[in-house]
Amino acid sequence: AGIEAVDPHVGEYCTSFDMAGTSLTLLWLDDELEDLWETPVDSPAYRRGSVDRTGEIVADDDADEQAAEIVAADDEGRAVAAVVARAFDIARDTIDENVDELGRLDQIAGDGDHGIGMQRGVHAARDAARDAVERGAGARTTLERAADAWSDRAGGTSGAIWGAILTAVASHVDDDGSPAASALADGLTAASERVLTFGAVPGDKTMVDSLVPLSEAFAARAASGASVADAWRDAADAATRAAAATADMLPQMGRARTHHEKSLGTPDPGAHSLALLAQALITLTDGKKA
Repeated sequence: AGIEAVDPHVGEYCTSFDMAGTSLTLLWLDDELEDLWETPVDSPAYRRGSVDRTGEIVADDDADEQAAEIVAADDEGRAVAAVVARAFDIARDTIDENVDELGRLDQIAGDGDHGIGMQRGVHAARDAARDAVERGAGARTTLERAADAWSDRAGGTSGAIWGAILTAVASHVDDDGSPAASALADGLTAASERVLTFGAVPGDKTMVDSLVPLSEAFAARAASGASVADAWRDAADAATRAAAATADMLPQMGRARTHHEKSLGTPDPGAHSLALLAQALITLTDGKKA
């Protein structure tokens, strides 16, 4: 075909967890790109040539330790944080029960890693939340630590998105006291708005299709004076209906976008996993089950 293979690489590069299969990537070079491509580099995911490490920055362990310090919350704040930690227990168990199904859904028009990515993220978040609670943290700090852990450990798009969701919710609650339904509504609205900045909009067949209805339904019910329990129950139902409706959509974002018709009849994995978690967390607000 008249193509000159300048520098073929064969191997495992930027792998996605335990994903099976083969991917072929071609990069069309000009003189400038070819020179840049051959420049030595040393990164966690890719190395070639010899890199001069003169002036390399070394992490300050003392600074990290200071950043990890937690200021104890008041009694009410610690009680709320314990509920947050319980929420992550439930989330972990829910994802563990559905990890294979989430992976199967993602294989249809994606790379099949959504289940294991969610599992890695939620386990890390749960452990971070439990650690924060044991050290006397309130709800805000507990959510922030869980957000960082989920984002760091999960990898992939879902890790970044869930980190953003939890961080946004955390920004609307305090370590001391108990948050009002309005504060939780503001947090969910902020989470929805933050994820929308990533580029997807409702109808693109992504997590957004269940996150937006969740936040809108909760905010509407909270504004009408409903309890947190009632507002969350209605919000979870709205997210579940919306996630199911993604089965009739064609993907407009991400890897699934190139597989259009293959995904018809299958709900979006990210929207589905969010709805699963929303339904599971109803037990936290149900006095008979909590």
